[in-house]
Amino acid sequence: MKFAELVGCRHAVAVNNATAGLYCCLKALGVGAGHEVIIPDLTFIATANSVIWAGATPVLADIDENTFNIDPASVEEKISSRTRALMPVHLYGQSADMEAILAIARRHGLVVVEDAAQGVGAKFQDRHVGGLGAVGCFSFYGNKTITTGQGGMITTDDEQIQRRCLILKNHGRTEKGTFIHHHIGYNFCFTDLQAALGLAQLTRLDHILERKRNSIELYRACLSELETVRFPAGDPRCDAVPWFTNILVDDPGALGAHLSKAGVGTRRFFHPLHRQPCYRGRWSEEFPTTDRVYGQGLSLPSSATLTEDQIVFVCQEIKNFLGFKKL
Repeated sequence: MKFAELVGCRHAVAVNNATAGLYCCLKALGVGAGHEVIIPDLTFIATANSVIWAGATPVLADIDENTFNIDPASVEEKISSRTRALMPVHLYGQSADMEAILAIARRHGLVVVEDAAQGVGAKFQDRHVGGLGAVGCFSFYGNKTITTGQGGMITTDDEQIQRRCLILKNHGRTEKGTFIHHHIGYNFCFTDLQAALGLAQLTRLDHILERKRNSIELYRACLSELETVRFPAGDPRCDAVPWFTNILVDDPGALGAHLSKAGVGTRRFFHPLHRQPCYRGRWSEEFPTTDRVYGQGLSLPSSATLTEDQIVFVCQEIKNFLGFKKL
């Protein structure tokens, strides 16, 4: 299968979205009631929701300020006798520290589920994300690096995990073309039309990745003289794909409002899970790095269709807001 080849895995299972895919991954690994799954505090809410829907308990870890991904040191602190899995998220196309995460998992006998929803094209130590843990899951939502409108893909080397995910996603059937259901499953199926779109997108992936990497380099060059605009340091072991181009500034809300008036769309980082209204009271710990990064983070226009002139315009508006000279 084309996507399995891209990731470097033996198997890939298409699903209707990555949230359903993460749920299937957890259930296929036997994660459920009485288990804890450690996830980052800074992530899209589907990471936590999938754990809860699987019947397990999400435990939050703080993030690394250089990558915005889960901090291995914080993970170590959160492991308990109930911990069953680690779920690193490759946030905004930047790989988590998989070397450290996998080492922790081996040391404690845990499984690793990679939330690679935002990670198409990203690599860690020359290996594609989503192919390093026991199982990974990608998103093909409308704004992702490659898209099928909606959709997702599970990747694994384990034939049993693949088999369980296939059964779960298709009403619990163990054989195609029959109406005998040995398990209680769901309708998480990917359509033929989505598959056709996805295959077409894969033929353009190298071009899309090149465009996105060129865009962030132009952003960096145009904003390099601004000490109050900071880019994440990243990790030299990771070949990142800037799904979003992110900056840290003192007042992201005010800058975002200024850019909006100039016709430039931006968005704030994902809201920290421990501050989500629907999870109020669930976590009492403090997550200082997450709070600091969220309080300064702003995502700039990041489409692969952006022109150089458009990026220069965005950068000039940032300079206008900060009172700097014309580019």
